[in-house]
Amino acid sequence: QVQLVESGGGLVQAGGSLRLSCATSGISANGYAMGWFRQTPGKEREFVAAISRRGFPAYYADSVLGRFTIFRDNAGNTVFLQMNSLRPEDTARYFCAGTHSESSTAYYTEGDVYNTWGQGTQVTVSS
Repeated sequence: QVQLVESGGGLVQAGGSLRLSCATSGISANGYAMGWFRQTPGKEREFVAAISRRGFPAYYADSVLGRFTIFRDNAGNTVFLQMNSLRPEDTARYFCAGTHSESSTAYYTEGDVYNTWGQGTQVTVSS
């Protein structure tokens, strides 16, 4: 079973950047499709970005398209979310998620598909 640990969150001014990391441990995450989600208190969990186990293709929510980039390292065991041009509405707790995928090119935007989740990292964007 893969375990996920997020890091890289923090406080940043609007227009700034952050890079979130999702480190995997346990068995190799090479066979896992990965995703990032975010949630604010009182709101539904929101899909942010997803990436196939091969590293491409990737898919983004409209709200972050062109500003965020999801990618994974060569070994496939760390997944990153580069966030640029941050806005106050990006403030949320960000969660990394993974699911084993038979397909090397599939990515998943529905949270219910994922069976492994990290504890999250808080991102706060000030105006």
